[in-house]
Amino acid sequence: MSELPRIDEVHVYAIPLRSKFRGITVREGVLLRGPRGWGEFCPFTEYADHEAAHWLDTALEQVTVGWPEPVRDRIPVNCTVPAVGAQRAFELVAGSGCRTAKVKVADHPESLREDLARVEAVRSALGPGGAIRVDANAVWDVATAVRHIREIDRAAGGLEYVEQPCRTVEELAAVRRRVEVPVAADESIRRAEDPLRVAVAGAADIAVLKCTPLGGVRRALRVAEAAGLPCVISSALETSVGLAAQLALAGALPELDHACGLGTVDLFEGDVVAPSLRPVDGFLPVPRTAPEPDPGLLEKYRHPDPARTEWWIARLRRLLEARHTEE
Repeated sequence: MSELPRIDEVHVYAIPLRSKFRGITVREGVLLRGPRGWGEFCPFTEYADHEAAHWLDTALEQVTVGWPEPVRDRIPVNCTVPAVGAQRAFELVAGSGCRTAKVKVADHPESLREDLARVEAVRSALGPGGAIRVDANAVWDVATAVRHIREIDRAAGGLEYVEQPCRTVEELAAVRRRVEVPVAADESIRRAEDPLRVAVAGAADIAVLKCTPLGGVRRALRVAEAAGLPCVISSALETSVGLAAQLALAGALPELDHACGLGTVDLFEGDVVAPSLRPVDGFLPVPRTAPEPDPGLLEKYRHPDPARTEWWIARLRRLLEARHTEE
């Protein structure tokens, strides 16, 4: 049994989002400081402990070990367009400086008309040379996916890819056989019981990886190698502290052929870091360590609910103790 990892500070935060994203309007999580600096533990509240444990592993890698050396200094990124109206979608893309946009679709069963208008607005903002990718978060069945992908592809003037149109690997494979648009796997990899053993090569053209729920940069690199596909690194909706780990992963990948979904701090009303990790001209730098939170911002975004704060602390303590016992 190993010693408990050294954690010097713990801060529970709550930051409002500019628009509803994944069904939430406030992002919550925990910031940790250890011997190597800062890390972030922010599994979504509905995740069970066995999933949340991987998010803790990522934070502990940040604060106790650090990351592998990068092979590149900056990362091309896409802007992210939530399920907003067409005019707001146009504004987000036009002001982003990015040449690739990831557009959320399928946020409710009758969303197709709204999805088409949103994608058309994004194309107008990007112009003919920009790339559009859409994310359905695994809500379609195969028949719906095929029909909607074809219509959205026409509205977009061509999609770069569609991310996780259906839930299972088998459904992804069925969709991939019936549409011309490339298919990317996200949830099928990161929420698998063992992501290192998920066979996605026949079901997807691209692997979307998020090191935060995969257990850290080093483990995500092993998952990337096992997937055997081109990879896109994407955010799990972290502050700049946690986002730095995703950038470290993108920086350490042997090959990186696509823009990454890491321009997500703009989805927040604020951040705990100043200046935030926001793209400049469509790129983000690769950090060697996580940025240090600003004390004033830590106080500003300190969780206002004592009961909720204690819930997060208890969750963190429970997972640390379970990890300690297992080791």
